[in-house]
Amino acid sequence: MSGTGRRPTLKDIAAETGLSMAAVSYALRGLHGTPETRQRVQDAADRLGYQADPVARALASGRSGSIGVLCASLEDLWQQRLAAALGRELLAPDRNAWIIDSAGDADRQLELAQHLVDHRADAIVVIPINPAAKGWAEIARQTPVVAIGDALPGAKAKSEVMLDNESGVSTALRRLADAGHRQIAVLSPTRRFEVERPAEEIAQRVGADLELKIRILQCPHDLAGATEVARGLLTSTRRPTGILALADSMAFGVYAASRELGLRVPDDLSLLGYDDQPVSQLLTPPLSTFHWPLDELVADVVARVTSTVDTNRRVRRTTIAPVLIERGSVAAPPG
Repeated sequence: MSGTGRRPTLKDIAAETGLSMAAVSYALRGLHGTPETRQRVQDAADRLGYQADPVARALASGRSGSIGVLCASLEDLWQQRLAAALGRELLAPDRNAWIIDSAGDADRQLELAQHLVDHRADAIVVIPINPAAKGWAEIARQTPVVAIGDALPGAKAKSEVMLDNESGVSTALRRLADAGHRQIAVLSPTRRFEVERPAEEIAQRVGADLELKIRILQCPHDLAGATEVARGLLTSTRRPTGILALADSMAFGVYAASRELGLRVPDDLSLLGYDDQPVSQLLTPPLSTFHWPLDELVADVVARVTSTVDTNRRVRRTTIAPVLIERGSVAAPPG
């Protein structure tokens, strides 16, 4: 540590090593120099207690080194896993991730996105609550946006990693229809008629093709809230015989409400989840659900973030497909 009480600088490391300041800067960033030179510079930096000044670095490079990861709701266990994985993979010597929860509020999500723009985030990764919101066009004009799950039709996002809801929802409804179900409820995280995501539109369309009576209900991700919604659904006069929960965390509430009401899965009620949470295997019976390749998705997103920050070019959209995991929560309807 420098004995002067001031913060050590690149100039101090240059004097310590006999190198130019430019050579020291390149070596610390791993850009140029032999491995031996880079190690000598790093050793000197450690001895002096040097820490890169993020403000100076941002002014010099025009980048903050920060990537905003804007989740729809961290009550959703799948989004928790995704955010944690992105946080790990986006962490680098010159980069970090801000993980932010929109708490299921589409307007708040746009406000938070503008907050990230104002704080000079190099890019925003977003799981959009309302993909069609007009505000995304302005956000995307100001900073690179990478969307996960659904496209942003009104915005020029730098890239989009889509979840193949057409395949997932269609497969789920056909599985329930093939088992004999005609009255089917779909539990969704969004408010019906306020914000309709593609998954809900697909459910209505495919349900009509299969001559199913589809009922879409808003459902929170937390156990207490999901249980309350499921309890109301299962005690209504229009009780469904099959349920598709667009998150396993919502399906957990269906299990809890069914147990309270003396209903058995799948004898009295068939149930499908949507994101293969590990705990879903421990339920009785284990939950049939859809597996999305999280590692592949995270690697894809990180590669796109890196590319768009470095080149500012748009990267072609990609689509991630799910696989149905049958575990025993679907059977023929009672009677």
